[in-house]
Amino acid sequence: MKGYTICYVLFPILFVAVLVESAGAAEGEKDGVYIVYMGAATSSSKNDHAQLLSSVLKRRKNALVQSYVHGISGFAARLSAAEAQSIAKTPGVVSVFPDPVYQLHTTRSWDFLKYGTDVVIDSSPNSNSSSSSGGYDLIIGILDTGISPESESFSDKDMGPIPSRWNGTCVDAHDFCNGKIIGARAYNSPDDDDDDDDDDNTPRDMMGHGTHVASTAAGTTVPDASYYGLATGTATGGSPGSRIAMYRVCARYGCAGSSILAAFSDAIKDGVDILSLSLGSPASFMLDYKEDPIAIGAFHAVENGITVVCSAGNDGPSEETVTNVAPWILTVAATTIDRKFESNVVFNGEKVIKGEAINFANIGTSPVHPMIYGKSAKKTDATESEARNCNPDSMDEEMIKGKIVLCDNDDDSYTFYSKEEEVRSLGGIGLVLVDDKMSGVASNYNEFPLTVISSKDAPGILSYLNSTKNPVATILPSTVVSQYKPAPTIAYFSSRGPSSLSRNILKAKPPDIAAPGVDILAAWMANDTEVTLKGKESPKFNIISGTSMSCPHVSGMAAVVKSQYPSWSPSAIKSAIMSTASQINNMKAPITTELGAIATAYDYGAGEISTSGALQPGLVYETTTTDYLNFLCYHGYNTSTIEVISKDVPDGFTCPKESSVDLISNINYPSIAVFNLTGKQSKNITRTLTNVAGDGNSTYSLTIEAPSGLTITVSPTSLQFTKNSQRLSYQVIFTTTVPSLPKDVFGSIIWTNKKLKVRTPFVASSR
Repeated sequence: MKGYTICYVLFPILFVAVLVESAGAAEGEKDGVYIVYMGAATSSSKNDHAQLLSSVLKRRKNALVQSYVHGISGFAARLSAAEAQSIAKTPGVVSVFPDPVYQLHTTRSWDFLKYGTDVVIDSSPNSNSSSSSGGYDLIIGILDTGISPESESFSDKDMGPIPSRWNGTCVDAHDFCNGKIIGARAYNSPDDDDDDDDDDNTPRDMMGHGTHVASTAAGTTVPDASYYGLATGTATGGSPGSRIAMYRVCARYGCAGSSILAAFSDAIKDGVDILSLSLGSPASFMLDYKEDPIAIGAFHAVENGITVVCSAGNDGPSEETVTNVAPWILTVAATTIDRKFESNVVFNGEKVIKGEAINFANIGTSPVHPMIYGKSAKKTDATESEARNCNPDSMDEEMIKGKIVLCDNDDDSYTFYSKEEEVRSLGGIGLVLVDDKMSGVASNYNEFPLTVISSKDAPGILSYLNSTKNPVATILPSTVVSQYKPAPTIAYFSSRGPSSLSRNILKAKPPDIAAPGVDILAAWMANDTEVTLKGKESPKFNIISGTSMSCPHVSGMAAVVKSQYPSWSPSAIKSAIMSTASQINNMKAPITTELGAIATAYDYGAGEISTSGALQPGLVYETTTTDYLNFLCYHGYNTSTIEVISKDVPDGFTCPKESSVDLISNINYPSIAVFNLTGKQSKNITRTLTNVAGDGNSTYSLTIEAPSGLTITVSPTSLQFTKNSQRLSYQVIFTTTVPSLPKDVFGSIIWTNKKLKVRTPFVASSR
């Protein structure tokens, strides 16, 4: 596996086969690991599991893989398809499904969030943001690849005693945990035969991903951090005073759903405040809520007061690719920050074209190396497209050897690392890759001279190659460009909305929010040869990209909000983060996508996270247990199933007789989506806001940002609160003024008083 950025940005490609194979087990006759989900945990859960398992199993050793008894009731076991089907018919069983395997989806990033866009609200006396000491004693649980406790980012210097409410454990040696890392668990692979590494019994990070994520969310302050001199600065997490509990659920083959559900169950018992999951399924393998361990675990975590933050996925930029879309999850997309890693191409004397990459090339600054276009080295049996894309076995070795090669990257048959390996294997000494999407993300190529340029710059090089008998060039090593504009922009890989499962919840690319996920510097595991330069010590920090990196930014911010408002529910924290987000970049213009189009809610949800606005939102949307239960009703679940799923079903609760997905729009969520608007018809939506500003008397006035083809009527047009915690409702009527909306359209409903703004994004569609 070459380079770590691709591991996380392209994991959907790597693990689709694993997921599909696991899912197919339900239809075959082979034994496999199945998860038996039995809803909320009860005092008799463990005995129930044993009785149920023994009732269908013949004598078989090691059948039980995991048992879930804290918050969640159920187990994972090795079963045949017939046994699984038999258990599924048992009263009290919600679902039985094959164990899925999920994929893994900073110095400058936090500074950029605080100061980069100049639009954040900073009127709270406690709004000295993520560095505030208020984060102490918050516990962030992280489900990932483990953690490297030796990193300076996890020092417990000046931290007080571990909170007395902590019920967790550290399963490794006594010196693995400290006052910073207060918990560490590891979960065995459900199929040890397929795991070549004997790493399952330790929470130690063998991949680097979990260490990076943990330090982004809650790393302590480390001065002079960098990746071999790149991105030098002070590294810190979003909530540096928070404690970390690591739940190692991932190995090199992926992250088993049975392990993820076990970690959720343990985290509920352990007493975490925030759960951060930088992992999920690929967009091509969406699971129903009752068969998705992340959705199941998150539901019960939220029932127990834990805020759950998940990455949105790396399958962008296509629509309907967002994952982790359950409304009780805070889902995060990825954006860029105002820092770029330039690796420029010099040719035709001193002509320079800007490229982007992380490389430590050493082939000189003068353009003296022969250069060739991949198409010009085409083999006789290869197509022109294959050769210009530098696909394997498409170019003549004698023509490539000793040259810098210009390659297109508009053929998705092969990754750009495959193209690099092909050029290197043929003796090429450098590669200039043409790709508009990738030009915004600096992948790591170590010492190999590789850079990515945009398509608008490619004609200049092509003209030179076509007009010169002996073209020459060089590729310069990376340098850092700070205060780059525009920023943020949407990362090309970041998955987009709407949700393919529930379109009437505005689950945009980050169904909820966006945060930095491109070129993020954070702590890394020790002794990693993949990212170590020749003759150098292993780096203590690494730069990688993905929605995996954006998720812990929001997890850290959620911990900061929770530290300021300990009694707030997960939905109040989510609302505070969403309603105060920014839609403006550092040029005071609308945030754009990777190709320059104005971003929409399908790209970034409510917008880019604000580190200060969320600490004083003024008003919040409280999404209640009844809202979530009604959501399940509208999604097609019946009352008896819901009574098993939830421990908090109100007395007398029943699913509405007229349950349909269209009614999902009415759950009290911090965004609004209405669909099937045709023929100049209207739809009525109700929302309720809770006053959390602290001062009792406050009046909010209304502003509506409506697109053409749609009339928005809101009643009342002002909300006058007279006391704290007071709730007031308003109604929104969406009316089309045309027979059919030509496309999905976006807008917002904004409530403002003299100093605070509460923004609710909406989408409307005739689809």
